Amino acid sequence: MLYDVSLTIEYNYGAASDRTRNILRLLPSDIPGVQVVRQRMLTIFPRPQERRDGRDFFGNEVSMVAWHRPIDALKLQLTARIERFEPAPLFDLSPPLDELHHELLMVPSLAPEAPHHFIAASPHVALSDAITEYARDCFGQGVTALGAVEAVGRALHRDMSFDPEATDVDTPPEEAFEKRHGVCQDFAHVMIAALRGIGIPAGYVSGFLRTFPPPGQPRLEGADAMHAWVRAWVGKQLGWIEFDPTNDQFAGTDYITIGHGRDYGDVAPVRGALRTSGGHETSQAVDVIPVEEMSA
Repeated sequence: MLYDVSLTIEYNYGAASDRTRNILRLLPSDIPGVQVVRQRMLTIFPRPQERRDGRDFFGNEVSMVAWHRPIDALKLQLTARIERFEPAPLFDLSPPLDELHHELLMVPSLAPEAPHHFIAASPHVALSDAITEYARDCFGQGVTALGAVEAVGRALHRDMSFDPEATDVDTPPEEAFEKRHGVCQDFAHVMIAALRGIGIPAGYVSGFLRTFPPPGQPRLEGADAMHAWVRAWVGKQLGWIEFDPTNDQFAGTDYITIGHGRDYGDVAPVRGALRTSGGHETSQAVDVIPVEEMSA
């Protein structure tokens, strides 16, 4: 599936900010067998006085930008054309869950894709006895690693409600789990904590999800949003698989990846520091449009 993607993030500062410095993770990149980026451009207004593009430890594209003069607004605009491939049929070749740790011990690498980076607590995802107990109650004896991932994801979709007013970007997963409310970031963080608690390496994926308008209604421009889901390592045969607990499904052709890491902190689209005496307002608009729709 070929998509044209656009993302606009705008900040308006209550007072002009001085010496602003940001780290941006907004550029998609090729993922073998998953997606190919045909075109991409990240435009920044006002133009930064410093910009360096590179990759972080996990291979995500990173743009480091800075301004040495006051700015009172910031606009980040991504445009890209991305081809997302149909995933191969998912046959359960994963080991029983209680044998997964043996396969984990057989992985000698500490390269970025190694599962060892994703088994312990991380800055935004602490291990929780309550979440671990919940995860263990989601399946029976003899479950496979893949079966456990699916069971936990489907249970969270059933038991948690999507509520954009219930949490914010800094809400810990224990709080979101206790409330049983949250957004896709919360669903992902709770599922990561649950999987790590039962011995499954798990991480966070940031990107875009193609959405569909109600039947008979036109698609609204800018109605999509950035999305988050989970990747889990389920053994040497299958490696990493991806599940979206917010929507109760494995990631497929409607998903476009920007980056992945241990939790949201590793893939936050905009991070930085500024010096200002006022607050700020921000807005975001995303469009994920199949190319055939544009030519129809």
